Amino acid sequence: MKKITLLLISLLLINQFAEAQLRKSNTREKQKYPKNIILLIGDGMGLEHMYAALIATNNNLNITKCPNVALVKTFSANDFITDSGAAGTAIATGYKTNNGMIGLLSDSTPVPSILKYAEDNGLATGLVATCDITHATPASFVAHVTSRKMNEEIARQFLYTDIDVFIGGGYNSFGKRTDSLNLIDSLLIRHYQVVKTIPEMMEVTEGKMAALLYPVHPPKVTEGRGDMLSLATAKAIDLLDDNKDGFFLMVEGSQIDWGGHDNDLDYIISETIDFDNACGVALEFAANNKETLVIITADHETGGLSLPEGEMTNGKPFGKCSTTDHTATPVPLYSCGPGSDLFHGVIDNTDIFKTIYRLFGFQPLDEPSMK
Repeated sequence: MKKITLLLISLLLINQFAEAQLRKSNTREKQKYPKNIILLIGDGMGLEHMYAALIATNNNLNITKCPNVALVKTFSANDFITDSGAAGTAIATGYKTNNGMIGLLSDSTPVPSILKYAEDNGLATGLVATCDITHATPASFVAHVTSRKMNEEIARQFLYTDIDVFIGGGYNSFGKRTDSLNLIDSLLIRHYQVVKTIPEMMEVTEGKMAALLYPVHPPKVTEGRGDMLSLATAKAIDLLDDNKDGFFLMVEGSQIDWGGHDNDLDYIISETIDFDNACGVALEFAANNKETLVIITADHETGGLSLPEGEMTNGKPFGKCSTTDHTATPVPLYSCGPGSDLFHGVIDNTDIFKTIYRLFGFQPLDEPSMK
């Protein structure tokens, strides 16, 4: 009987030890999960765009501080070469769709975005862009439309969300519409502080904010936009960080893509450096915060840029483009912070959503069937 009692005690102690180790393991696992996630998208930014900017800054880009790097496939549901609508939808929702569509499957079934999941789980959310805020990439996180060109409908669908902060151009899509609806009043009723200038934006210290800083698109950084993107990124982070449960923020450097379409290397480089400055703001916050994952990537490559010549010592790359359109070349992804080690190898753009969703620890919802 004593032997049996000792055996039972031993088994009980072993079981308690195992449970304690499991709890410790679970705690360590939880420490890998970020409280906040900042996703920065350089629209059209391929590896060559980043490297041209690296040369131009004498090897001094914030992006290169990220310890984890992956390559991202970008094809859409109906084309080898994606557009920003389909690519933005894949990143935002985890589903492929046809070029030109926003927040829908190919059969027009609406699919929720990571921003929507974040809202539903009590997180603060925000969007920042150097384009009209209703443009394809930011629209992919809030809207469900058959055409990315439906700017006024996309603006109207911002009212269906509970997004806390959005900053960019596009005032006319809300306040000077062809249907005469005044969505500015609708935003005010929903307790948004609506601002139209950068100084007004900087004065906002709490609450919800819609910063519609330009009638349509902001100008180039070299033509008067200045450091709007870095300031907007810092302000969005400051406002969203008031939420004790965490936040999700998407920041787009929109006009790298436009430089690619123009085959204008100076345009590409200046916009990439401007985007990198915003990445620096996010990375500095993450370094101090310790609970923030930063993901830096692109929706596709634009221009078919190559660098056949260059000079490292004088910071002068020579670029050559093969197209004025997008290409199918995989784009880089850089990540830093808790959970960043999950981004590695060659991945699909839909995996960005899936990994963010997993890291936030959200409960799965009913998913639409893929048709």
